[in-house]
Amino acid sequence: MISLLLGAFFLLLLIGTPVAFALGAASLIGLLYEGRIPLTAIAAKIYGGMDAFTLLAVPFFILAGELMDIGGIAQRLITLARVLVGHLRGGLGMVVVVGEIFFSGISGSTTADAAAMGSIMIPSLVRAGYRPERAAAIVSAASGMGILVPPCLSMVVYGAMTNTSIAALFAAGFLPAFVMAAALMGQIALQARREGYPVMPRASLKEGVEAVREAFWALLMPVIIFGGILGGIFTPTEAGVVAVVYGVVAGRYLYRELTWPQVGAIFIRSGRVTGIVMLLVGTANIFAWLLTLKHLPQLVVELIGSVAAGALLFLFLSNLAFILLGALLDGLPAMLMLIPLLFPVATKLGVDPVHYGVLIAANMGMALFMPPAGVGLFITSGIAQTSVGRVTRPLAPYLVTMFAVTLLITYWPGLVLAVPRLLNL
Repeated sequence: MISLLLGAFFLLLLIGTPVAFALGAASLIGLLYEGRIPLTAIAAKIYGGMDAFTLLAVPFFILAGELMDIGGIAQRLITLARVLVGHLRGGLGMVVVVGEIFFSGISGSTTADAAAMGSIMIPSLVRAGYRPERAAAIVSAASGMGILVPPCLSMVVYGAMTNTSIAALFAAGFLPAFVMAAALMGQIALQARREGYPVMPRASLKEGVEAVREAFWALLMPVIIFGGILGGIFTPTEAGVVAVVYGVVAGRYLYRELTWPQVGAIFIRSGRVTGIVMLLVGTANIFAWLLTLKHLPQLVVELIGSVAAGALLFLFLSNLAFILLGALLDGLPAMLMLIPLLFPVATKLGVDPVHYGVLIAANMGMALFMPPAGVGLFITSGIAQTSVGRVTRPLAPYLVTMFAVTLLITYWPGLVLAVPRLLNL
């Protein structure tokens, strides 16, 4: 039955079936083959997979990210980043990384980050002398790094699936994100020096004060979100609601760039994206349930036990599995398939659940921009009006840097767990 399920799923993918329907159809085939399980299990398991309070954070953070982009918050955060690092060698490329830290701490969605940052920064980079493919590569790498900056939808889904504290996962992402951002900025600086990119003039004190003043309300939002979560005022799910309300107030009344017709359109778009995500969660739940019913996790444990001496090799294999499958299946479906299989193995080997969750998030950030199939790469290359193939070459060194930092995250749990331990999470 395991062979039938996996074979049917990948065959449906090859003929162009959307991932959610491929998971559901393969599960139906498996149930018909089994014969002893009533087909009503499909509806029950799909509903059960979506029926989790923590997953309510998904639509709210998707909606908040849309509101931040249209409401002018993203532009003001990028302007502040330009004031902070724009005058350095390669500073405009660094602006993308710093701006992504700011913006990702609000939106929670990597693809939303790529679209927002790309539409604003790629034209600016090209005008400054960066080749379009290099500009797309920088935005791709920065957006892939940004997944570690909470709030993060991948962490929300992982926490819901494994009963891991989402607040601890959010706190654990900060240090790895800053390390990866520093590595990328160092690489951008070296490339800019080698290729002679122009240096932007240093912002005046007046410009700096104005940028901080303009970005004040935008910067206050992550303070409210994380302060509320860590202070126990509201849960991560409730934080999503706070982010939405704040996004409407800031965009409509503080920055005056958001109109009510735009708010309505944003709600519709966010509802569509949420529907796609939640259908994936539901169909993946029954697919994973059938695989578990046929003892695939135990088989995976035995297989890894035969080739791996312990947690070290298992973590490395986990990295490869999440990157490769995440690139093929658009990130979230890969998580929904692999976590039920690999998380029990990780716990058996003594891997901390928070550490494993951040490791998965780092891999998902790379997978979304992994050539040739990463969906985020199609977004950035489309904005840059170039091909995925042309972006692949300048992107490769950034992916190598990101993978090196991911290995650091993998084998140095203290880097991940330092902040949660400090906050007693």
